[in-house]
Amino acid sequence: MSDRTTVPEQLFLLGNLGTMITYAAIAVAIAVPLARAGQLRANRLAVATALIFLTSAIGHGLHAYLAFANLDREEHSVAIGWLWALAWWNVFTAAVGVYYWTVRQRHAPLRGAIYTGPHQQRLLDEADAHRATLEAVVEHTDDAIIGLTLDGIVTAWNGGAERLFGYPAAEITGRSVALLADEEGGVEQAEIRRRIIDQRERGVTYETRRFAKDGTPIEVSLSVGAIRDRTGRPAGISVVARDITAVKEAAERRRVVEERTHQAQRMESLGKLAGGVAHDFNNILAIIVNYTDFAVEEAAGNESLETDLKHVRSAADRAINLTRQLLTFTRGDTIQPRDVNLNAALAEVQAMLERTIGEHINLITVPSAEPVVVHADPGQIQQVLLNLAINARDAMPDGGTLVLEANAAAIDGDELDMQPSLPAGTYARLLVSDTGEGMTADVAAHIFEPFYTTKPRGKGTGLGLSTVYGIVSEAGGSLNVYSEPGVGTTFRIYLPMVRVPGTATPAASRQDDPPPGSGQTVLVVEDEPALARVVTRILAGAGYHVLTATDGRQALALFHQHDCDALLTDVIMPEMSGRRLAEIIHGTHPDLPVLYMSGYSNGLLGTTHVLDGDIAFIEKPFTANDLLHKIAEVVPTAVRPSR
Repeated sequence: MSDRTTVPEQLFLLGNLGTMITYAAIAVAIAVPLARAGQLRANRLAVATALIFLTSAIGHGLHAYLAFANLDREEHSVAIGWLWALAWWNVFTAAVGVYYWTVRQRHAPLRGAIYTGPHQQRLLDEADAHRATLEAVVEHTDDAIIGLTLDGIVTAWNGGAERLFGYPAAEITGRSVALLADEEGGVEQAEIRRRIIDQRERGVTYETRRFAKDGTPIEVSLSVGAIRDRTGRPAGISVVARDITAVKEAAERRRVVEERTHQAQRMESLGKLAGGVAHDFNNILAIIVNYTDFAVEEAAGNESLETDLKHVRSAADRAINLTRQLLTFTRGDTIQPRDVNLNAALAEVQAMLERTIGEHINLITVPSAEPVVVHADPGQIQQVLLNLAINARDAMPDGGTLVLEANAAAIDGDELDMQPSLPAGTYARLLVSDTGEGMTADVAAHIFEPFYTTKPRGKGTGLGLSTVYGIVSEAGGSLNVYSEPGVGTTFRIYLPMVRVPGTATPAASRQDDPPPGSGQTVLVVEDEPALARVVTRILAGAGYHVLTATDGRQALALFHQHDCDALLTDVIMPEMSGRRLAEIIHGTHPDLPVLYMSGYSNGLLGTTHVLDGDIAFIEKPFTANDLLHKIAEVVPTAVRPSR
């Protein structure tokens, strides 16, 4: 073998070996970091790049092997099988190259490029800045933006979600999103995810209720959509949640205002109709009454005829009283207003009722400590009290307690349950409370309409409460009704007050800012969900930590699970009263402060022994300012250490 024949072959061998080692090193340099990062399946572009270098390294290795096998041969011949092997390997290498470019085209421009020119680098920097801007927007938006797996496991949680639900991202990531919903809401969430995944819906938007970390219910609008990969298959779920609690409360407030406006318009229309009928009917009654009197005179000595005519006269008198009530309701009757002390009116009505109301009714009057004077017709004030007292008596056929109270009260002008509404200020107030059958919300919405009655046929005209409404509204006042079936009813009548020289001005609502909370935990127990949300929002906004329960059992469970600094509870609740709840808790924690709230007056609750002794009490409806001042009086100023 000559040197001229061996030197080129040796150089060919060394060249292929060097190229093989270089390509193999590049393939290893790409594959090893991918394997360590767990991206061998995910990063197809990098795997395809490593595969090109690997196949090229093997190809050069085959060429080096053939060169080495022919070094000592006189005649350089290659087996046909090896030639086919090299040919097919080159075809395979070309296929790998096609695969690489196919994968490369699916990626965004410049992503994964080994070298980028100045123009490409500028585009890449702009894309990174755009992505950083989007990340900042997502993180700082007020809406909660949440990423989920297809099974509902939280994978992304922005700052808006932390603020809305109270969970830090580190605490909730990896946990099920069902944590934010009750059992019914969890089923609802699973159904929405199934619809998005199976039916390939672009997105679903709906309103529902979710719960914060502290148990506070939150009304939210959810926009749920699928996160899809490049093949269009669902890879996850995106959720955008917006707090609409305030929006729904405002909508409910507008609905109530519109309903009150429509009711006022309806009452005005009915009043005009009733007034016209009453005036015409009075003319007819005048004829009937006078001709009946004439006939009685002519029938002197005819006992049977006299008796019949007296029955006619009695019926006519009843009709006259009925039309008088109609005229009072329509504001058409002649009134003689003057300054009236409500304490004196209360005493006069008490004297009349004690003789007529019946022994089965426990009648109690609670006069005001200071004179409370209004400018009104004294007869009409008595008529208001008598009508309400008679209705209360009829609602207690088996006996009960009737309480008449007079005092002064301040309102802020935003109350929704006043008929009609009143501007803010201090007013004289009459309260008529009973422990009777009570009314449903549907019945209470119609009780001031003329001719509306729940009494049996022949037992009521349906004009008693409409007359009360007419008298009070004519005097520039307003009414409020609070009632629960099976518990009782409280009517509150607000009238403009006349200042009396030498008497103390009744205290108005405190206008100074109440002291803020410092994280004290208040257990709120209220069986009316809408009111519970309002109270929770007021206290939480003032710095208190709030736990909310809808009944006594739930309240006891929450109390044993958490450290509580005070109890704010409704007095009258189904199954367990607020007083009974406080007694159970005081059995183990006698020093826990308790603030009671109720739509019934303190006078009624005290006289019926629902509440006894020197207790902290706030009467519904109350303002946020009143509640925060009252809660600050009973809640400890510092957070207690954990039990």
